[in-house]
Amino acid sequence: MAKESMKAREVKRAKLVKKFAAKRAELKKVIATGEPMEAYEAARKLQFIPKNANPIRLHNRCKLTGRPKGYIRQFGISRIQFREMASAGLIPGVKKASW
Repeated sequence: MAKESMKAREVKRAKLVKKFAAKRAELKKVIATGEPMEAYEAARKLQFIPKNANPIRLHNRCKLTGRPKGYIRQFGISRIQFREMASAGLIPGVKKASW
């Protein structure tokens, strides 16, 4: 089980990413296509946006335990929880392979 503070930190980062997404995209576009002085000003403004507003800083975590590693995107849970739930028949359409 991950610490509650780690889970809360990820939620906070996700909110920041969502809040600044449009502003970041606009500034990035100006940097890529604008004139040199405009691009410079846009880059300076981009530096004042919080670091945690960058989507790169997000990390997928298991919805049940908060485990950061072994995350299965399709289900949103870690491999360990996936195996337990699949064995118990809690995930529809998933069954153990046998051939």
